[in-house]
Amino acid sequence: HFITLGSINGLSTRMMVDTGATAVAMSSAEAKRLGIDYAKGQRGWTSTASGIVPYFNVTLNSVKVGDIQHYQVAGAVIEGNSPTIVLLGMSFLSRVQMHREGTSMTLTKSY
Repeated sequence: HFITLGSINGLSTRMMVDTGATAVAMSSAEAKRLGIDYAKGQRGWTSTASGIVPYFNVTLNSVKVGDIQHYQVAGAVIEGNSPTIVLLGMSFLSRVQMHREGTSMTLTKSY
């Protein structure tokens, strides 16, 4: 697992790189802390390690990791307290280059 500090909409949060997540995903508890009004998003159902759960599609104004910042990033808010860490999914990761060497991973801005 690769964990880093980043920010969503300018507020700091811990993130785990998750290439299996379609979008940047978080719990509704974390979304509330970050000031995301997720209830205005489109509601759906998704399959997680915990089973099938309700979620809301949202658009995150900005997601930043290190010096890489992307705007209008697809997000998913899962009702409840899980996941306990933001999942940095492919809606962000597909916009960067990932390089893994041993136990470290480097993200580089794609141009």
